[in-house]
Amino acid sequence: MDLWMRLVPLPEILRCIHVGLLCVQQAPEDRPIMASVVLMLGGERSLPQPKQPGFFTERNLPESSESSSSKQRFSSNNEITFSSLEAR
Repeated sequence: MDLWMRLVPLPEILRCIHVGLLCVQQAPEDRPIMASVVLMLGGERSLPQPKQPGFFTERNLPESSESSSSKQRFSSNNEITFSSLEAR
């Protein structure tokens, strides 16, 4: 465990993560204003629950059977695109 994690209480870490999730809501009107963020981080009040994230990946991999011959392999090909911007 990192030193800072031993020095900062877990509830304080979880509160920071919770406020961070509120700040990245998909709809801007669902995000708190900065003054509210400061109060949330410094206060003890309960926080509103964040809505479902705009981008969410759920992995439902099929359960493999006990036989090693019937195990399936799952893979994905990730591609990257590089764009270079140049002045005229």
